Amino acid sequence: MCGIIGYSGHRPAVPLIVEGLRRLEYRGYDSAGVGFVQAGELSVIRAPGKLGELEKKLSQQNVFQATAGIGHTRWATHGVPNEANAHPHRDNSGKIALIHNGIIENYLELKKELAAKGYTFSSQTDTEVLANLIAEGLKEKGDLTKALSWALSRADGAWAIAVIHQDMPGVIHAARRSSPLVMGIGTGENFVASDIPAFLPYTREVVFLDDGDLVRIDADSWEVFDAATLAPREKKVQHIAWDVQSAQKGGHKHFMIKEIFEQPKVIADCLVGRVDHEANLVDLPEIEALGVPERLHIVACGTSFHAGLWGMYLLEKWAKIPVQVEIASEFRYRGPILDKKGVVLAISQSGETADTLAGIRLAKEQGLPVIGLCNVVGSSVARESDYVIYTQAGPEISVASTKAMCSQLTSMLLLALYWGRRSGALDQDTAARCVRELAMLPQLLEKELPGMREQAQRLSRLHADATSFLYLGRGACYPLALEGALKLKEISYIHAEGYAAGEMKHGPIALIDPKFPTFALALDDELFPKVKSNLVEVQARGGTILALVNPGLDAGVDHSWVLPKAFGPLNSFLALPALQLFAYEMADYLGKDVDQPRNLAKSVTVE
Repeated sequence: MCGIIGYSGHRPAVPLIVEGLRRLEYRGYDSAGVGFVQAGELSVIRAPGKLGELEKKLSQQNVFQATAGIGHTRWATHGVPNEANAHPHRDNSGKIALIHNGIIENYLELKKELAAKGYTFSSQTDTEVLANLIAEGLKEKGDLTKALSWALSRADGAWAIAVIHQDMPGVIHAARRSSPLVMGIGTGENFVASDIPAFLPYTREVVFLDDGDLVRIDADSWEVFDAATLAPREKKVQHIAWDVQSAQKGGHKHFMIKEIFEQPKVIADCLVGRVDHEANLVDLPEIEALGVPERLHIVACGTSFHAGLWGMYLLEKWAKIPVQVEIASEFRYRGPILDKKGVVLAISQSGETADTLAGIRLAKEQGLPVIGLCNVVGSSVARESDYVIYTQAGPEISVASTKAMCSQLTSMLLLALYWGRRSGALDQDTAARCVRELAMLPQLLEKELPGMREQAQRLSRLHADATSFLYLGRGACYPLALEGALKLKEISYIHAEGYAAGEMKHGPIALIDPKFPTFALALDDELFPKVKSNLVEVQARGGTILALVNPGLDAGVDHSWVLPKAFGPLNSFLALPALQLFAYEMADYLGKDVDQPRNLAKSVTVE
């Protein structure tokens, strides 16, 4: 994760940088630091812990003269979270300062090579190695841009970096490979950052950077080069419509709960321009030229993978398209043999997921067209795909993805309706009914969310002492079970497993006891009798069961959480926020830092 911001302009740089880091806190971190040139001297100030610790140090110094600098919030990878390992890192001369997201995979080889040339190291990080490698390049090339190009050509791995030099006050160099980095273009000021909220109060004009880009900015100009050849690269400045308020909590305690409650709007926004409510038809002009695929390969990670798996059930049922859903980190390495008549659908909230991007490139190498389903306009997935469907969820700040999955389910539903009707596989009455009820879904969900939160609060308190959970579902509820388990462990740090309910008897049932509760999705569909039979097996072993059910259903469990019944697949849009709310309320009750990723303070140090 980590957060990067670099600024060159006419304002005091350090307060602006710290403010930008504050807006990147959602990315998670365990230390922070800033680097800037003031009165001809390069200063680096760092502190372990939260930004408040860095601000205490800064308050003891005059840091208001510098008008350019860099800042970083670090999430520990190489080395424990302490001041020595915090960013920025300097080279041995003390003239170069570097911040870095990502991992330099061959840093040990480079470190050994540099040590043989007399370089010394004061941290355990790969980043300090890169800083000294740039310094070595500067000796050879005599120019910082060329030195960066040379150093990055020697490095393997992933990076988003920003670099300043004592002798070049006001100039920032930056580069990216497989790690997000954007530029903000202002008047008399320019920015680089991991994400747009870092500089959103100052400009909405953005340049999205690609892998292999190397940039040079100062207060009045910016240039983008090919990092390998230093040939100029043309870039388009894009205007971002959303504002600072969209990236703030809006009175909620956490971004996560704010974004859960934004899901009615997300659904409504995703339908705009795509649904003809009078004719009850779905139109997706973004993929009209593609036609109906003969086979679909869905490639995604994490929550997006679960959304793709949910979509598989619907696409096969309604559009009669054979679908294969792949975890991108496995897909890219297993040498898949793809049907040449197939289409790849790559799903990513950010549009910057490295494994998913690698999957896109692999698919294109095999000659398959790619549809990118993502949220961020101008992202790498959007740029590298042949067709793009934007989910239009707005900025998602919480690390635990919620409204993004809702938008992805909505998009998958629209795809099933669109391809189902175009292929003739979906009957008109079913399609028309779904479109009618889909139009009413945002209003229904908005009405139900407050009561669902109250239920989540009540039930989470009853199960707060659990150390493990089993989530069960069948059919389209199986991916939701996977997602419910992911959310619980992601933010509550409680072990949870999502399982296909029919598979429980093949091993996991051995774990059931009164202290190991089960969260079941027992909704009103054709598989309900099967799910109920599975729950009887849990009860026979003394297991406590919490179940999501629809009115009129008796699952015979300890705690029934009754949700309104919606038409067919729309039931999932009520179950999903229930799962999210349960995980959120459990984490909040246990005092977890809900918007942050898992604390890596005890990560193994890599030497």
